[in-house]
Amino acid sequence: MSGLDDQHPKPLRGPVLLDWDDSAPAQPGNAAAVPDILSDGRSTAMQQAALLAARPRSRLASWFWSLLGALLSFIIGLAAWDYVGNLLARAPILGGIAAALMLAFILVLAVVALRELAAFGRLRRLDAIQRAAAEALAASDLKGARGVIVRLDGLYADRAETSWGRAALRDQQSDILDADGLLGLAETALLAPLDQMAMREVEAAARQVATVTAIVPLALADVFAALTSNLRMIRRVAEIYGGRAGTLGSWRLTKTVLTHLVATGAVAVGDDLIGSVAGGGVLSKISRRFGEGIINGALTARVGVAAMEVCRPLPFHQTPRPSVTALVRRALTGLFGSA
Repeated sequence: MSGLDDQHPKPLRGPVLLDWDDSAPAQPGNAAAVPDILSDGRSTAMQQAALLAARPRSRLASWFWSLLGALLSFIIGLAAWDYVGNLLARAPILGGIAAALMLAFILVLAVVALRELAAFGRLRRLDAIQRAAAEALAASDLKGARGVIVRLDGLYADRAETSWGRAALRDQQSDILDADGLLGLAETALLAPLDQMAMREVEAAARQVATVTAIVPLALADVFAALTSNLRMIRRVAEIYGGRAGTLGSWRLTKTVLTHLVATGAVAVGDDLIGSVAGGGVLSKISRRFGEGIINGALTARVGVAAMEVCRPLPFHQTPRPSVTALVRRALTGLFGSA
């Protein structure tokens, strides 16, 4: 019996004590960083694009480009004025046509400038509503929450896809006596269809960036595709939430989002995110381009979620924040299946 007991020892019960050496236990803060998919230390296209867009601009460079633009505008305007004046003196009819064309061009520039100012105003309006909603939630201010609802109703008054949500808010807001419930109703009834539209835009951008990275072998082509796709995605997300941005507004919004991602370290994606995408770990071993494509698609999804948080008039409170992993799965599942 003792031999049988030796061959089949009984399982241990109770606590198990392990002897450690004299070295101090490892701390989580001292752990090594998760390595990126690229073993040669080269950054992916999305990392390069984010660092390029988020690079701080020096004050001297700002003064240089501003003064250069003002000087060139002054010289070109003065030369055009002299040309039209001389042409009027030599041939009044041709001079009149040139003056009319110049006046039309100036009017178009004024309209473009007004549109850019209106775009900045819409972005500031979204930001103001978001701040008011956050303050109402933090202070449980029902009056402030109802003011936010009024501003949301005015913001989406001409949006057909929000008509049902606005009607539900008007019918039910008098029955809700707390700020949390009222803004939660606004999230689920009013912003739910807009959230779905924004997530589809993010998925489309992630799919496009991943495809271009995996297929196009040209140098810097993936960086250009990442920048343009992310700029277009952020602009579309802003339009969905009611903050149609012009050219300057879109670039400023993109720079804000990418600066936030770089500052928080969200552009450093390691194997943990690759493993979360179906088949990502296998593809990264089969082909470097496929692995980079998944990395760039995942980073694009992160940029998209950050853009939703910036452009959404209400902060994510009752509605859960979109999952980057879920967005990447829906965007990339089946994309590289043939590989």
